Amino acid sequence: MGGDVSFKDYAIVACGTMIPELDYLKQTGFLDAVRILYTTPGLHQEPRELERQLIKQVNAAKQHAGKIIIVYGSTYCYINIDNPTRTIDTVVDELREEGYFISRTQMHNCIDMVAAEEEREQIAGGEKIWFATPGWIKFHDLEFKGWDRATANENFPRHTGGGVVLDAVGFCERYREENTEDLLTFSDWAGIPIMGRDVSPDRVKAVLIAAMDPADRPET
Repeated sequence: MGGDVSFKDYAIVACGTMIPELDYLKQTGFLDAVRILYTTPGLHQEPRELERQLIKQVNAAKQHAGKIIIVYGSTYCYINIDNPTRTIDTVVDELREEGYFISRTQMHNCIDMVAAEEEREQIAGGEKIWFATPGWIKFHDLEFKGWDRATANENFPRHTGGGVVLDAVGFCERYREENTEDLLTFSDWAGIPIMGRDVSPDRVKAVLIAAMDPADRPET
């Protein structure tokens, strides 16, 4: 997928949780964006800091491209309990200005960007699974900042089918070899086994293409 697609006129601003996937797409030649900028992983429950970093990175992106894709989901990626009506799209709308094309990936969250709900249901096979992407494992200290073991025990063990990392980039095998102790420590802390499951990178590619200016999308 994407042989006739180019992002050379685009800058990407993404949650750092998506670093493994976007780096892979860059290294394999699909994502030729002029800049890829990230916010810190795990800011979904720190709305003020998320907004601060998102505004900073989008403004930086505007210095390099007239078209910007914001790689954030709509569900759980931005949680503002002090102002529940303020959403990630409210923030994005405030960043729009004349002369720039700015869009957001229209997915629920990073899990949905990597594997569609139907594929996740097939993988789960009726089991209750905690799904993750490589970024959730690689940056688990940030993703679960402020969690203690009691909080982990309240959340993870209810996933009786364990944890499945949706791996579109060959992450799990490398991580298991290079960070065995870290993975085992996280699995023990969570109280569930963590397994990798290979998925196609085509889902992430399609999500990015769908966020492009319609004039730049390939004909289907």
